[in-house]
Amino acid sequence: MTSPSSDYELHGELPSLVDPVLIVSLKGWIDAAEAADEAMSAIEGQIDPLPVATFDTDVFIDYRARRPTMEIRDGRNTNIDWPSIDLYSGRDTNGRDVLILTGHEPDSAWNRFSAAVRDLCARLNVKMMVGLGAYPFPTPHTRPSRLSCTTPSPELLQRTAFLRTSVDVPAGMTAVLEHVLHHAGVPSITLWSQVPQYIPAMSYPGAAVALLDGIDHVSGLQFDRRALEQEAIIQRDRLDRLVARNDEHREMVAKLESAYDSTLQPTLPLEPQPAALRESDIPSPDELAAELEAFLRNANPET
Repeated sequence: MTSPSSDYELHGELPSLVDPVLIVSLKGWIDAAEAADEAMSAIEGQIDPLPVATFDTDVFIDYRARRPTMEIRDGRNTNIDWPSIDLYSGRDTNGRDVLILTGHEPDSAWNRFSAAVRDLCARLNVKMMVGLGAYPFPTPHTRPSRLSCTTPSPELLQRTAFLRTSVDVPAGMTAVLEHVLHHAGVPSITLWSQVPQYIPAMSYPGAAVALLDGIDHVSGLQFDRRALEQEAIIQRDRLDRLVARNDEHREMVAKLESAYDSTLQPTLPLEPQPAALRESDIPSPDELAAELEAFLRNANPET
């Protein structure tokens, strides 16, 4: 049987860490507006990451699905950039040890990959795993993104006030790691940020901010959010001006706000309830994308 350690290459000796928290965000699974990737990029840019291990992509990546990039310069093939899955170490703003697992979600051998991650977590004395994700939801851009969570641990559920649901859905690698590490004695949870489903294919930094808040809540790790918060303010202003141009969009956002607010405080039995929001009331991402592009062109004619 293959040893888990044969599926990754260490970059020198393993670092000596104190109760590190492992943060996981792998490309290829549900990540609306790439909020999880944006949160992980913010973390990576702050921790001064040091490479710990690289996983064997010949085993875990299908190169026909995730082809390497050929860099051509004036006809010369100068380089092949291969997809990778990497583990880095660093420290948060308070000097606490952190590990980040980034790269592409494995295309195959999931049990083998999770065993290799479990092996590294045991060797590095990982205290906790926190996965990141984001999904589209009927929520207004005028309110903070809310978090839901998944975890095999009843204890972690009791300690958090995140949204919960009951549903059968396809699993990603982070969900597999939740179970594998949980059974190895490492508390594991994945945080999911809600992204307004009418947002087109663009970044949504407000959801990334929510994920950083969630990491702090469950693990105590802290990262600077100011740059993302500023981006979120700029984006909300753009969306506010876009929505203000269309009566139907204003009505849609108002209904979403009422639904959002009603979940935060109980209503009286005879209090009027907001009209139900139908799926047809929400413009598709493609429709809003076209309007947003036209809005930005009009707002910035030189671009």
